[in-house]
Amino acid sequence: MSKMENSGRVISLNRKRRQNASMTKKVDMLNTQARVVAITSGKGGVGKTNIVANLGYALGKLGQRVLVFDADLGLGNLDVLLGLTPRYNLSHVIDGTKRLPDIIVNGPGNLKILPASSGIQEMTKLTFDQKVEIFNELNALLSKFDIVLIDTAAGISSNVLFFNASADEIMVVVTPEPTSITDAYALMKVLSVKYREKHFRLLVNLAKSTREASDVSRQLCLVADRFLDVSIEYFGSVLMDENVKSGVRKQKVISEMAPMTQASRNFAELAHKFMRSEPMIPRSDNRPLIWQDIV
Repeated sequence: MSKMENSGRVISLNRKRRQNASMTKKVDMLNTQARVVAITSGKGGVGKTNIVANLGYALGKLGQRVLVFDADLGLGNLDVLLGLTPRYNLSHVIDGTKRLPDIIVNGPGNLKILPASSGIQEMTKLTFDQKVEIFNELNALLSKFDIVLIDTAAGISSNVLFFNASADEIMVVVTPEPTSITDAYALMKVLSVKYREKHFRLLVNLAKSTREASDVSRQLCLVADRFLDVSIEYFGSVLMDENVKSGVRKQKVISEMAPMTQASRNFAELAHKFMRSEPMIPRSDNRPLIWQDIV
């Protein structure tokens, strides 16, 4: 291995720390059995945060200890969606006044929430050391949870790519809108070409029918099979349901407010399917996370 390769040694967040004297800055590996899932999208406005909240709630109803990490660092809104008013957020961890466990708040059901900040531009430009500190502290928390859902921002910014590349599995949320499909493809392309991510799960939101959702999945998979060296698993869909908008207005997850609606049934089905599934990316030395490229 060359010096350049050594300087870019990769660290998997779910295996033991490699002892490498040439690396002066490291992150502690997330070596618990908690599944770390990044839920992401190429385009904003696809209902991603609503999916995170409802899927997390549904998993909690199945007895899972779920932590939701709002990783939209500059424009976090998960707390608003859930009607929460946290006193502290991730910006207080970054400035050193609080530790990560200090800012966790209780969400609906059994959910635990790590709130992000909103309207603080500096949070969108974290340094290498700040990112390392976040994951060192997160590592100490993960033994307390079964599942960690990372609600990333949309797009292909460095923070979005960082959190996606740090997870065991990546679930891309897309809607039937052409712009959403195009941007989802672009996100997977960047993660594949630049960060060697090869496995994705796809969740179609706001489809009018299961057939429309399947068509969206088929369209993306055909293009990806032709132009990208990736595997995409169609994980399921959440159909259009006006009750979801009502839940957003009332700052309630629809799965709690109206458990028998179409969307709530979809979230329950997705939670059961998730529990039956295995992480798409096995925990092994082959899981790359290239810090010098992501920062």
